[in-house]
Amino acid sequence: MPPQRATLLQVAQRAGVSRSTASFVLAGRHLDMRISEDARQRVLRAAQELDYRPNLMARSLRTKVTRTVALVSDTLASDPYAGRAINGSLAAAVAHGHLLFIGETEGDPVVEEKMISDFLDRQVDAFVYASMFTRYVRVPKQLKGRPVVLLNCLTRGSQPAQHQIVPDELAAGWSAATTLLEAGHSGGIHLVGNPGEHVFAARERLAGIREGLHTAGARLAGTIECEWWPDSAYEAVSRALAEGLLPRALICLNDRIALGAYQALREAGLIIPDDVSVISFDDSELAAWLRPQLTSISLPHYQLGWQAVEKLLGPPTGPAVHRLPMPVRRRASVAKPPVR
Repeated sequence: MPPQRATLLQVAQRAGVSRSTASFVLAGRHLDMRISEDARQRVLRAAQELDYRPNLMARSLRTKVTRTVALVSDTLASDPYAGRAINGSLAAAVAHGHLLFIGETEGDPVVEEKMISDFLDRQVDAFVYASMFTRYVRVPKQLKGRPVVLLNCLTRGSQPAQHQIVPDELAAGWSAATTLLEAGHSGGIHLVGNPGEHVFAARERLAGIREGLHTAGARLAGTIECEWWPDSAYEAVSRALAEGLLPRALICLNDRIALGAYQALREAGLIIPDDVSVISFDDSELAAWLRPQLTSISLPHYQLGWQAVEKLLGPPTGPAVHRLPMPVRRRASVAKPPVR
């Protein structure tokens, strides 16, 4: 059996003070309660000797505050890369003296409802409602009126009811375009991927790319459509090259697409970046593994998680949409265009 934990009364008896005095000292209220320094030191020494730890369950029942946060997501926690948002959330929670509970629903609304109910039964103080992919959501009815911050998701409407933390995909598209423009590219730039309107990141990235190119009087030369996976990108780029396409630069909608494009370009005898520059989005570990290393626009997962909890537990401010910067990780896959 585990040893019995020391009680506040035992600490008070060892220190030779009343139970209320010991409680005030351990709560840091010795100054406003005018407790002598000698008594304070006796209480602290007794607590250390007895290895006293406060009963947080009892305290939460009295104060209705548990100093806990629940992060509810679809599949965010199980993704090794996007899971850095969990690391950021955890670090911010610890910085504020809170525990972070993590629940994953796999997108099942029944599981989500049960999970949120269980967290509410445990008197969780506040919630981060998160999504693996940036998208529009409806906040569950159980969370209405409770402290909630949205992580990597948004609600529709011009006046947000909660803080909403998302990556700035529009500015990321602009950065991809201007990175190529700064390298000297003005033509022969092709997009690789499926820029479907139903995918938030694709829509925002494409809009930013077009705006960035437009400022220099340039435009996309075309789109090589494929799914957001290496095999689909490889087949699509290989087919385009076999049909006579000779691009000067490829903007891939994510790093997995870039992997497939790399393979297709190499098989066609084209050298990156001497013949074709390649730039991408996400800055996953894949970007640094590729050779040459891939220039990619970084998704700030850690910062997203940190900011979500910081907005939840930090100084109160009016709800707003916060778009976090996506920095360019410049590597060796972009160079000035070849002379043809």
